[in-house]
Amino acid sequence: MSEIAESPYQATRRLLTGHFHETSGYRAVRRRGVGDWLLVHTTGGRGRFGHAGGELIVEAGDWVLLRPGTPHDYGVEAELERWELVWAHFQPRADWAEWLDWPAVADGLMRLRIKDEGLAAQFVAVHGLLNSSHERREALAFNALEALLLGCDAFNQRGDRPGDERIRRAVEFIKDRLAEKLLIDDVAEAVGLSPSRLAHLFREETGETVQGHIEARRMQMAADLLRRTSFPVKQVAASAGFESQFYFSQRFKRWMGVSPLQFRREGE
Repeated sequence: MSEIAESPYQATRRLLTGHFHETSGYRAVRRRGVGDWLLVHTTGGRGRFGHAGGELIVEAGDWVLLRPGTPHDYGVEAELERWELVWAHFQPRADWAEWLDWPAVADGLMRLRIKDEGLAAQFVAVHGLLNSSHERREALAFNALEALLLGCDAFNQRGDRPGDERIRRAVEFIKDRLAEKLLIDDVAEAVGLSPSRLAHLFREETGETVQGHIEARRMQMAADLLRRTSFPVKQVAASAGFESQFYFSQRFKRWMGVSPLQFRREGE
């Protein structure tokens, strides 16, 4: 990406959307990513998302989600030279964290394949609401985006598969000990697996690493505490299993796109 100029972007609103019909030459590059989440749905043609391990080619029915801080390198797929997409940059509400836990293609880059015309139309409607003349257009669009993400979550089957009983026990073990120091060895011992076997099965069953799952649940807990209590950030960090307030704040900003204090202020 070093020869490509940075694409401008500045997050000034909690929701920004677009509906693009792009042709050959369109490419967005932001080496450090941005401070909010990015949702992209392909409605026609083909696009590409570059990542450290290669590239992801997307076509109609593909939904892609990028976490805050994930490098951006996306554009029209070279051979077809046409890409139609609907996109949204957004700052999530606290209780969206679990819905944003999609199967990972690469670090911070996730995808669901959903061929549902109703969901596609919902996304277009989110864009239409945000750009309408309605006095409460942002609130209406944000609520519509919430409904859209809930709709996408219904197609995320990782948690609904029968799966391995030991992995279900591992998930429960983690959920009950989020405030504690948790190592993969501790989880493995609790469910009777070696750490390497647990790591393999957990990724196979859930699409996440053990550590990634632990952090996702901790971030959900922290977001709830920030919104529902007046605990100092240091206490929120400790309650969510972080010994260092500074490290917690770094990780929280990577997940939510804003600092813990800003997240709390925006929820007031």
